[in-house]
Amino acid sequence: MQEILSMKNQKVKDWKKLHKKKTREELGEYIIEGFHLVEEAVKAGATVEYILFTERGKAEWQEWLVEQSEALLVFVSDEVMKSLSDLPTPQGIAAIVRLDEVLLDKEVAGGWLLLDNVQDPGNVGTMIRTADAAGLRGVILGEGTADIYNQKVLRAMQGSNYHIPVIRMKIEEAISFLLEKAFSIYGTELNKEAVRYNELPKSQNYALVLGNEGQGVRKEILSLTDKNAYIPIKGQAESLNVAIAAAVFMYYFES
Repeated sequence: MQEILSMKNQKVKDWKKLHKKKTREELGEYIIEGFHLVEEAVKAGATVEYILFTERGKAEWQEWLVEQSEALLVFVSDEVMKSLSDLPTPQGIAAIVRLDEVLLDKEVAGGWLLLDNVQDPGNVGTMIRTADAAGLRGVILGEGTADIYNQKVLRAMQGSNYHIPVIRMKIEEAISFLLEKAFSIYGTELNKEAVRYNELPKSQNYALVLGNEGQGVRKEILSLTDKNAYIPIKGQAESLNVAIAAAVFMYYFES
């Protein structure tokens, strides 16, 4: 087991930079915080490079820690943990995980959620978590969508990225690939030609496209879909939050 108590340690300096997307991609690593996420990563077989813990973390999760490979364990000072955390009060446990790129399987099937330029990290994480809960097979993050390894996305997902594949690729390419596999592709928009969400024909293999919080799905993407649908607004609210709308669509198809 290693021990790192100094802020001047080179590993600490590198780990602090993992809060930036550019550095995550350069180093091929990301950081997760909190026991639940660390446990989920280990259970899922993610490539965990280091498990960091403080005196508090040791006291709370000692039984679990002794079950892990000693080569992964790094005892750190409270000062070091606080410098790596973006939380007001760190839990005392974190992990450095290898950033393994996930690709779309040639045998793709089931329900998929496609996110087109969804920028809010909380929304993205919530939608991935909901896709996992509803029973979808995976999520595709298009250009402009919040990075899956952003700390707010990671917290909102609550480990669902270890349960279902989350893939980064262009939405146009994803739709083209899925159409070749005879998928039904449904977009979301508000216009006269769109149908109510519960009028969409259910199919075994399908993809739902949700878009930017303010602009919705891009028109060029909507032109590629089989049908586009909307959720009726019965009250005076202008619209639904995109994560809520996604949940309505997903549970309709999976019910």
